[in-house]
Amino acid sequence: MKEEKIVILDRDGVINVDLMTYVTRPEEFEAIEGSLEAMAKLTTNGYKIAIATNQACIEKEIISEEELRSVHEHMIDLLLEVGGQINYIAFCPHAPESNCKCRKPEVGLLQEIEQQLKISLKGKYFIGDKDSDIKAGRNFGCTPLLIKKGGYGEKVFRTENSPPDEQCFNNLNDAVNYILKQEA
Repeated sequence: MKEEKIVILDRDGVINVDLMTYVTRPEEFEAIEGSLEAMAKLTTNGYKIAIATNQACIEKEIISEEELRSVHEHMIDLLLEVGGQINYIAFCPHAPESNCKCRKPEVGLLQEIEQQLKISLKGKYFIGDKDSDIKAGRNFGCTPLLIKKGGYGEKVFRTENSPPDEQCFNNLNDAVNYILKQEA
């Protein structure tokens, strides 16, 4: 596997406002202020970007995979407008009761990203706002970063599973600045 610069992101609560239900249409996708620009900063600094997102709304028949694809295409279009690029989106369509191997905190989405991009994710940054993101990242050998504001991050911050304080940020832009400083 190639050794390349890559960052893995959760979607809801990291890139876009977490509606605490589901984003079912492109019009409902609202980027968190500065998140798209932060992703563009990663792109311009030579990083690949992969998304790992739980989307139980598919198995629950709230939306179809095609409708989810249209939400993601909208996100990609918004990101392109500011100079960013997403290299791969992995999503788990299953409800928690399914006990699948892809729903975070399981690591199936990270395995999928590795296989599709042929890049090792070991030691790479995984940015999320939920306990399941942090656990999935750790379980796969990634370095988890927590976003405290905008989603569930405040509930995770300084709990047993929280990363150390210096790896917890108010928003994606702050996390990206930290990554770029570490890699400099």
